[in-house]
Amino acid sequence: MNKTRREFIKQSALLGATTTLIPAIPSFSFSEGAKSNAGKPIIISSANGKEAIKKAMEMIQQGSDALDAVIAGVNIVEDDPNDMSVGYGGLPNEEGVVELDAAVMHGATMRAGSVASIRNIKNPSKVARLVMERSDHILIVGEGALRFAKAHGFQEENLLTEKAREEWLKWKENLSNQDDWLPQHSIEDKDIGGLFEPFYRHYGTIHCSALDKNGNLSCTTTTSGLAYKIPGRVGDSPIIGAGLYLDNEVGSAGSTGRGESNLFNCSSAMIVEYMRQGKSPEQACMLACKRIVDHNKEKRLLDEKNRYKPQVKFYAINKQGEHGGASIWKGGKYIIHDGTDVKEFEGAYLYEK
Repeated sequence: MNKTRREFIKQSALLGATTTLIPAIPSFSFSEGAKSNAGKPIIISSANGKEAIKKAMEMIQQGSDALDAVIAGVNIVEDDPNDMSVGYGGLPNEEGVVELDAAVMHGATMRAGSVASIRNIKNPSKVARLVMERSDHILIVGEGALRFAKAHGFQEENLLTEKAREEWLKWKENLSNQDDWLPQHSIEDKDIGGLFEPFYRHYGTIHCSALDKNGNLSCTTTTSGLAYKIPGRVGDSPIIGAGLYLDNEVGSAGSTGRGESNLFNCSSAMIVEYMRQGKSPEQACMLACKRIVDHNKEKRLLDEKNRYKPQVKFYAINKQGEHGGASIWKGGKYIIHDGTDVKEFEGAYLYEK
């Protein structure tokens, strides 16, 4: 046996051993109804995307590419001043300025684009697509992203609605040591601030993945990020592999919730890889939740029962049209459109309060 063949066999054996180490997920944690939709279009979204997936499915059924459809869908949410987690009307940073993040991925061409900390532009998902199609980059941030958008004809506008401004003032008026600034600390320290959840703290985002009539996948994630964040903070949403990821031969995944958890774990990319290994979308999402919990070493992120406190939610579809979702805490709902109607599901979960 020559050296090259021996090395190949050795690498294959290691890969097989790695695969078998993936922890089994208890069957009782799975939801019902994640049926195969093989050969038909399907769209999955976070629970705030009902109107988005209606629009996207309408376009797909008329022959549109999945990317055109999901962007047009989330634009409805970005334009809605009553959704305070995305686009116009999104809750601002700690200085009262709205900063938006978004990313897109196109399965047929395996291209991606994103923007982060962009101000004064209502539809960051559209700008993210332009980054993909009209630049040699994948991610453009801050002032550079704004200038890039304006160069392509986008108009600046004030994104802070009166409702969002009032919520920000309420936060300022009740501000205490519960903010995102932390003292010097070790991973053993607890109750030092950060990760606070009083009435004014808000996570938000919309993710949308779609399989079109041609069997191609696309996805987008768009957000105004963590409310009252430190200016310039970027979560997982615009980061390829964290807030969203796809492989046109395997599936598509995305997330909402605490972005820092996904940034550290590259969760969406891992979900696609778990599906490549044969896991269902729901199993893959559940494994991503477990990966986050297993990797955490910071005690400030644990509750009195040593459970991981932040909520993170995942959504996934595979090439066969199967769908699934999971969250760290019970209550992670998602919706799909299978070409007939919008349907809501509660995904699998690790913890129940």
